Amino acid sequence: MDRLLNVMAVFSLVMAGLVLASVRRAHIRVEYSVSWLAAAMALLVLSRWPGFGQWFARSIGVSDPPLALMMAGGAVFLVVLYRFSLVMSRLKDANIALTQQIAILEFRLTSLAEKNQR
Repeated sequence: MDRLLNVMAVFSLVMAGLVLASVRRAHIRVEYSVSWLAAAMALLVLSRWPGFGQWFARSIGVSDPPLALMMAGGAVFLVVLYRFSLVMSRLKDANIALTQQIAILEFRLTSLAEKNQR
């Protein structure tokens, strides 16, 4: 049990370090890094606070605290991935609208250029 908790703590620290390094190199935007940092800190707290882990395991009906930690970690990452799906959907819709506006502007420019040539 302690080995799994230690592995999860190291994993959360490595993940937080990678996210911070990515923010510093501008590979990820700050507003997106907050979700990953919150997930990493949640895993760290759950893996380092054994009393909370036991309480959490009992409250969700699981007998093993590391299993409850893995379930909580999976749930946190599902929430983060869902949030990113929403962001990507919003960006796709914005790209479609922008492409349509550009097509309309190109049509108007072409129409004006043809009108001026006559």
